[in-house]
Amino acid sequence: MSVRRPGPHSALGRLVPRTIRSRLVAGLLALLVVTFAGVGLALTTALRHYLVSQLDQRLTDAGGRYAASLEHGGSATGPRSDTRAQSPGTFGARLVDGQVTNAGVVDGDADDEEVANGTAQADTDDTVILTDRDRRSLARVPVGGAATSVRLSGLGPYRVRAVAGRDGDVLVTGLPLHQVNETEHKVVALELVSFAFALGITGVVGALWVRVSLRPMNRIADTAGRISALPLAEGEVVLTDRVPDADPRTETGRVAIAFNRMLGHVEDALARRHASEERLRAFAADAGHELRTPLATIRGHAELALRHPVGSPAEVHHSLRRIDAESVRMGAIVEDLLLLARLDAGRPLAREEVDLTRIALDCVQDARAAAPGHRWRLELPPDPVVVTGDEGRLRQVITNLLSNAHRHTPDGTTVTLRVEGHRVTVSDDGPGIPADLAPHVFERFVRGDTSRSRTSGGTGLGLAIVEAVVSAHGGTVTLEPRPGGGTTVTVALP
Repeated sequence: MSVRRPGPHSALGRLVPRTIRSRLVAGLLALLVVTFAGVGLALTTALRHYLVSQLDQRLTDAGGRYAASLEHGGSATGPRSDTRAQSPGTFGARLVDGQVTNAGVVDGDADDEEVANGTAQADTDDTVILTDRDRRSLARVPVGGAATSVRLSGLGPYRVRAVAGRDGDVLVTGLPLHQVNETEHKVVALELVSFAFALGITGVVGALWVRVSLRPMNRIADTAGRISALPLAEGEVVLTDRVPDADPRTETGRVAIAFNRMLGHVEDALARRHASEERLRAFAADAGHELRTPLATIRGHAELALRHPVGSPAEVHHSLRRIDAESVRMGAIVEDLLLLARLDAGRPLAREEVDLTRIALDCVQDARAAAPGHRWRLELPPDPVVVTGDEGRLRQVITNLLSNAHRHTPDGTTVTLRVEGHRVTVSDDGPGIPADLAPHVFERFVRGDTSRSRTSGGTGLGLAIVEAVVSAHGGTVTLEPRPGGGTTVTVALP
């Protein structure tokens, strides 16, 4: 059986504090609530115990005088005269053989004094009507023992004590507990008000104190937020932000020192990466420029020799054609490398109005001539689509996408070029791209065919140039392998 934890969007999850500040304040208030509850319970219990013990002492001092006065109701002398010392609410009962024979209560009116002086009989107001449950409760009070608490139906809670009478009877005297209960209730109410006020003051002061104490942590979070907003993926990155006031004597200070040290290591690693990338770019650019001249010379001599083949053996003629073809291929590679080097260096492209529909039409016609074994489809909107950019580079993007489609798909494959708004889509129904290769197709020198054969393989720079040119225009390019075969590449221009 699994236990489902409350999620962040559940009702319970919304009640749980999220931030460290709110959790600290909530924990402090919860601790105070538990402390105040314990202190309040202890104080209330001690106060009630004290008040009840005082009431028990009064019962001990009173003995059974009031209950005895009930036994001798008509005499002007004797125990009746002791009732003047009894406070209003004093209860008395006489039991013979476990049965209540007389019961009364001092109600505090004028006849109590007359009864006490022996000049009058107890009136009906002093008489108490007891239920069977009350009589059983009084019969269970231990004779001569400690006082106990009972609830009388018509009078409420009482503290009673039983003593033995002179005639073999049992005299029960009780004092009401309502004053004890009222005092307890007032103290509880006072405690609740005081504790609530203390909790409010503590919550405000605690929140301010926690906020001040967490300022170093907030500075760390702010610094990390500024660092995370920097473009760290490429280019030169300078991490000048550091967490200030890092006190090594505090926990947050040690975290700040470690964080600053980590930023230093990251900055050093980024600087080394940038320097390495600059060296690679410089090497590619220099190599391209250095190779361009000898390749042009080789190609020129090959073309010159091919124009005058008289007296040349067939093998030499074939070799010259191969030299010319490979020099053209190497020239294209050099041009691609130089283009990538220029784009990496951030050199601006031309900015002019370009008709995407005209470029798409031209590129599809060129693709039909280069790969007649494929089925080429073109879907254009009724009106021309005009964007701002470099016409030559955008033409290269579409040409590379179409060339990549026919190079990596067999004859008979349908390739569709679609222009919708500022989006250009090239899709095919070929065998598709392997799942492990799809995330890396726009990286440089990544090839679907590792055999590097001239018939099926390329340089691995075509899609890298597409991604670089589109990014230089401020757009995006995505590749989506379709289930069951086929690939769709979408270029979105701003």
